[in-house]
Amino acid sequence: MNDFHSGKLRKAVTFSYDDGVVQDIRMIELMNKYGLKGTFNLNSQLLGSGGMLKGADYRLCHYKIRPEDVRELYQGHEIAAHTLTHPNLTTLPDDEVIRQVEQDRLRLSELAGYEVVGMAYPYGRADDRVAGLLKEHTGVLYSRTVDHNNSFDRQADLYRFDPTSYHHDYRSMTELAHRFIEMKPDKPQIFYIWGHSYEQDCDSLHWSHLEEFFKLISGHEDIFYGTNKDILL
Repeated sequence: MNDFHSGKLRKAVTFSYDDGVVQDIRMIELMNKYGLKGTFNLNSQLLGSGGMLKGADYRLCHYKIRPEDVRELYQGHEIAAHTLTHPNLTTLPDDEVIRQVEQDRLRLSELAGYEVVGMAYPYGRADDRVAGLLKEHTGVLYSRTVDHNNSFDRQADLYRFDPTSYHHDYRSMTELAHRFIEMKPDKPQIFYIWGHSYEQDCDSLHWSHLEEFFKLISGHEDIFYGTNKDILL
C-alpha cells in the first residue's frame, strides 16, 4: 500500500496493545468514543487466566479476557498473535518458536472468525533467526517490537516493525502528535503507538492523560484511522 484509505490519504494512526487483559474493555470503549482503531495481541493459551502484577509501589490486576468473549469484545478492531504462553522467543529452539506462534495464530483465528495475520513479540524481542522463522514457517505477515523510534516513516521490514511511540511517554507522544497533525507529507506516514492497557491502572491520571491524547489525535479529515493490518498490509 502506498497511501491509505484507497490512496486518498498519506497519514495514518494506529494503536497496538498486548496481553489481552480485562483493561482492554475500557481501552476499547475509549477508542470507540473517538473513532480510533487498535490491534490487540493475545496469548490464546492464557485466555481466561487470572493474576496480579506486583512491584515495590504497585499492584495491578492482570486478568485475561475469556476466550468466549474475544470475538465480541474486539469487534471493529484487530486480533493478533502474541504466542501461546508469552515466552522470550529468542531463547527457544526453532520448532518451539514456530509452535508458539503458529498455534496461537490458528487458535485466535478460530476465536476471531477470520484469519489472524499480525503479531507482537513477547517482551518485544526478536532477532534475525526468529523473524526469519515467522516469515518462512508461519502465517504471520507482520510483527511488532517495542523499540519505539519517534519516526513516522514507513518501514521496509514488517517482521521487525518498530512503533513510533510508547503510550506512557505522554510529553513526547503529544509533541509527536502536534507535529504529525501539522504535517503535509509527500509520502505515507504512520503514527504507531503501543502499550499494555493494564499499565493505565498504575496511576489515576493515566486514563485521563490518554483520553486527552485521543481527543488531540482523532477527528482529522486528512488522517486515516485503522488497525495495524489496515495500515501495514
